[in-house]
Amino acid sequence: MFTVYVLYSQNYNKIYIGFTSDIGQRMLSHNELGKKGFTVKFRPWKLIYQEDYLLKADAMKREKELKTEQGRNFVWSLIKAM
Repeated sequence: MFTVYVLYSQNYNKIYIGFTSDIGQRMLSHNELGKKGFTVKFRPWKLIYQEDYLLKADAMKREKELKTEQGRNFVWSLIKAM
């Protein structure tokens, strides 16, 4: 199974959209283990949204959709509703 996920850094008002086959390990990487990359600068991250897919291709397609302007607007609407 593959998970498309959205992270939110409340301290910096940033979002991150990605996909993974192991959401627990990926969260650990974003919040503790990672030494470089975008997410290191804006810790801590909170998982605010996820969708699960059986096929990697479907997860990749959805990740790409969420990274469009329309997808990001959807994500920000979730944050505003929190």
